[in-house]
Amino acid sequence: MTVATQSTAMPTAAQHGLVAHSDGPVVPVQTRSERFRSTEVADFAPVTGREHEWKLSPVAAFADLTSGELDGARLELDTNGADGIAVEWIARDDARIGTAGTPEERASANAWTNFGEALLVRVTGEDAKVATVTRTGLGSTPRAAHTVIEAAPNSRGLVVLGGTGEARLTENVEILVGAGANLTVVSVQEWDDDAVHLASHFARIGRDAKLKHIVVSLGGKVVRVNPSTHLAEQGGDVEALGLYFSDAGQHLEQQVYVHHDAPNTRSRVTYKGALQGEGARSVWIGDVLIGNAAVGTDSYEQNRNLVLSDGTRADSIPNLEIETGDIEGAGHASATGRFDDEQLFYLMARGITEEEARRLVVRGFLTEIVQQIGVAELEERLTAALEAELQGA
Repeated sequence: MTVATQSTAMPTAAQHGLVAHSDGPVVPVQTRSERFRSTEVADFAPVTGREHEWKLSPVAAFADLTSGELDGARLELDTNGADGIAVEWIARDDARIGTAGTPEERASANAWTNFGEALLVRVTGEDAKVATVTRTGLGSTPRAAHTVIEAAPNSRGLVVLGGTGEARLTENVEILVGAGANLTVVSVQEWDDDAVHLASHFARIGRDAKLKHIVVSLGGKVVRVNPSTHLAEQGGDVEALGLYFSDAGQHLEQQVYVHHDAPNTRSRVTYKGALQGEGARSVWIGDVLIGNAAVGTDSYEQNRNLVLSDGTRADSIPNLEIETGDIEGAGHASATGRFDDEQLFYLMARGITEEEARRLVVRGFLTEIVQQIGVAELEERLTAALEAELQGA
């Protein structure tokens, strides 16, 4: 399936978010929903790092994923299924592919152009259930992948999509939440230290449906997970949560987009991260667009970063666009800072060492996100992983 929202014959400037204007040659696209989109990598100009979607990313570290040839064969998977959650491979021409979203940048389009088959995870049935799909053993070959997670109407389930080991992967994940469904998707990045992972997640939420989308990024040299959610029908609800811990020389990035496009929709975006070590870097960009038909919208986004040492950098950029005044509420917040000295003093005054007091503060700051997953075994495993990270804090 090939999709382009603008003509492929348009000048390069248009492909970088610029359009013709009566008072001059080009002006920036002002609304996130107007960005150029296509499933063909050739429709995008080569990545230079000056583009709005790449200007905070180390583009030289993954040039092979944005411009090079990719292996689109099936990935090696470890699956732990459950009754009511089916996992299978489907052909590129399956009607579900392309219904949740379309690439807005070259790495995503390169994955779409080159994948051979898509992995389908289908959730049915109204009882609670959990399935885990882990990609592993991918090696150093640049790879492309495509996953579709579909929740049937009125179904309920939780899908964990994980990654471990060595990898150079660019992928697209489509999430289709049917009417009245309640779906949780947890994306866990625990790659090896030199791995590179670029992912675009596209979610479409149906009438009175709810999606909880959680991104946990701990391992990998460069990890960039960008979730986009389209609240396409009345009563849709999304809770987008994120947790990341960036160590020395590690780049963890997430560009979150929520499009309220129907009446009485709700969104809550909360991402929290910690950084330690020379060259530790995080990037969070949050875009919320409330369309002119989205009356009764209730939206709030926030990003919090805790800096644990010198030599780190956290970019945090919340954006909010509102095209109708008839809403319940909308807002955003961003904060980046060091330890709260009062908290440390309180703990140390009760006989706790400074080192352990710092760990307790960080643990409490980050585990708020982990505790919202709702699966005890996974929460315990991620808490242990955070403990391991904190040993060097």
